[in-house]
Amino acid sequence: MVVVHYATGAADAEAVVREIEGEGGQAFTVGADIGSVPAIDAMFAAIDAELARRQSAHRIDVLVNNAGILIGGPLETVDEATYDRLFATNMKGPFFVTQRAAERMETGGRIIFLSSLTAVRAIPTRPLYGATKGAINSLTLALAQHLGPRGITVNAIMAGTTRTDGAQKALAKPEVEERVAAQIAAGRIGEAEDIADMVAALASHDARWSTGQCIAVTGGQQL
Repeated sequence: MVVVHYATGAADAEAVVREIEGEGGQAFTVGADIGSVPAIDAMFAAIDAELARRQSAHRIDVLVNNAGILIGGPLETVDEATYDRLFATNMKGPFFVTQRAAERMETGGRIIFLSSLTAVRAIPTRPLYGATKGAINSLTLALAQHLGPRGITVNAIMAGTTRTDGAQKALAKPEVEERVAAQIAAGRIGEAEDIADMVAALASHDARWSTGQCIAVTGGQQL
């Protein structure tokens, strides 16, 4: 059973559910602004109820923390509202979602954070975004140590430039895409599938002995 979370893209989430069901799986959607703890609690109440209805249990096996926003610019341009919104979505939300999900996990559980190469590279045009991802990396290490005795692994994927809906605007100009691709050893921009395959690998039994790792999945960007 797959729970597909969305904040604003209900139609896209439903499309993912249809794709999963088309492959013989089961899934449902749940909407929530994870920057709000009450909204997170309401989301888990809805998840518990639906899982209990469908399979008489509300155990969670794998959590993929991939919610995030990319806003804000250089130091001089960031105001308090932008700061608060960015940390609420990119750090506070994943923290409290993980707290609630970990309560529902058993031995063999997997927690996977989507971090970014900006956590370990200087990006002067997006310092606050990089700071949220640096915090995610630190959280990954601490939770791996804390949850390890329970048989739960915690890892983070530091994604490089990836062709997502959020990145399309930045990559719209061919010269920009060419310049970024030239920084990547593989010679191209990453695709969503490149990241998703690593998520699937970390969620599998084969990754049982990997925890506390912040893995660069970048195609060799900025080596």
